[in-house]
This record gives sequence, structure tokens and C-alpha cells, in this order.
Amino acid sequence: MPTFIRSEKPGGTFFFTVVTYRRRQILTQPDSRLILREVISEVRQEYPFIVVAWVLLPDHLHCIWTLPEGDGDFSKRWGLIKAGFSRKVKPLLHRTALMTDSKERHRENTIWQRRFWEHQIRDDEDLLRHLDYIHYNPVKHAMATNPADWPYSTFHRYVTNGLYTANWGENLTWEIGLSFGE
Repeated sequence: MPTFIRSEKPGGTFFFTVVTYRRRQILTQPDSRLILREVISEVRQEYPFIVVAWVLLPDHLHCIWTLPEGDGDFSKRWGLIKAGFSRKVKPLLHRTALMTDSKERHRENTIWQRRFWEHQIRDDEDLLRHLDYIHYNPVKHAMATNPADWPYSTFHRYVTNGLYTANWGENLTWEIGLSFGE
């Protein structure tokens, strides 16, 4: 089994990709969105973090968080978010037919892939590249024609704050090969 080495820089800023089990398209369903928001809010009360950016698509999400000074434990936060969400949506979304022996051994359900992908943001240029990637992601996946058309994103907050124009991304062609953990 591979050993994963994660950067856990206290107070760091990190980009994440989290994917549903077998890419099930469940995250943008109204109940799922509300429950995910509720669970994230609950986790943030006990284990704070700043949401720098976020995009929610049907089968995965990308986000950037900044952790508090002296705290680098994003794995704990993701574990609590994934477990809390899974527990609350199990009656709605769990599919017994998708269970495997491995999932049963690990006491998992059919909501999330087992792990997540993370990248420590190194500098301002790296942050800007990841912000663009997050906000353009619905267009990349043909969920929207323009970033402004996708409702489940912090893009709108960035437009309000003057960091993007409302028509940003309309004529953008994303570079092939930039996958950022998908």
C-alpha cells in the first residue's frame, strides 16, 4: 500500500479536490448542498478554517482553505466533513448495491471516494492559478458556458469584491494538461 506524504504546514493555504464514490452526481442536489453547507459550518465551529474559494460540481468539489496559525490538520477537518455529510445523507444517497468488501471492512458507505487530493499553495502566482482553475471548472466540465452561469461557486463573491469581472472566462480556453488532482 502506498504511503502518502501530506504537507501539513500550520497556518498554510491548501487546494483540495474531493470526489464522490464512482463519480456519483449527488453533490448539487438541493438536499445535498444544504446538508454539506450545514456540516461544513459545524466543523468550522470546532476546527476553524477560512474558505478562500470553492466550487461544487455534481460529482466533485474543489476548494482552497487557509488554516489558523499553529494548525495544519486539514485531514481531521475533511474526515469530519465527509463523515458528517455521509451520516446525514445516508438515508437519501447510500446505495447498498455499490458496497464492496473493502468498503465494508473500512466501515465506509457509497458517498465519497476514500481519499482526497491536496496541494499546498506556494505563493501568490500559485494561488491565482488555483483560483482561476476553481472558478473555470464548471465550464471545463461543460456544466456552464461561463463561470458566472454556475451558481455553486465563490466566483460571484470574487466578482462582488472586484477580483474578477462578471464576464471573466467567457473567451478563456483552459490549457490541456492542467488537471489539479481530478
